[in-house]
Amino acid sequence: MRWALVLALTAAYPLIVYFSLGHVEPRYLALLLLVLGGLRWLAGGAQVVQARWVALAALALAASTALLNASLPLKLYPALVNAVLLVVFGLSLVRGPNIAERLARLQDPVLDDRALAYTRSVTQVWCGFFVLNGSLALATALWATEEVWALYNGLIAYVLIGLLMGGEWLLRRALRAKYAREAAA
Repeated sequence: MRWALVLALTAAYPLIVYFSLGHVEPRYLALLLLVLGGLRWLAGGAQVVQARWVALAALALAASTALLNASLPLKLYPALVNAVLLVVFGLSLVRGPNIAERLARLQDPVLDDRALAYTRSVTQVWCGFFVLNGSLALATALWATEEVWALYNGLIAYVLIGLLMGGEWLLRRALRAKYAREAAA
């Protein structure tokens, strides 16, 4: 339940900030970051350490926003989330099992070498995505208008995530069908 609330607030965050700026001082919007940080801290889940790092960073951004009464720390949150996801996915490549493998094993506990190589590649692609998406989130926070920042971080980034997820799902289905044909031949 808490993770659903965290995900919903994180997804809506850019739009909430955009529609609030100009009406509410940034220091009061820092409460939104405090709530997100607190929820992430409490939710923890399987990745307690990573969730706590995001929570602490969100709290630092909230404190900066409150002290400076500036919107920039608020706008840095999407870049922060991408940076943490990059670290989590990247470390999983080094320490194993990688994130895509963990998810794949939920459906099929026994993965062959080809499947393991594929999950590694998928995790690498997600790392590349987090670099690109995080860079764009940072660039929009630093140099773009609030409208462009909200459009990218509140819509375009989610469309890109959906396209990557959908494309990977289609590729996985095609590869499974190909391997099934090869095995039958």
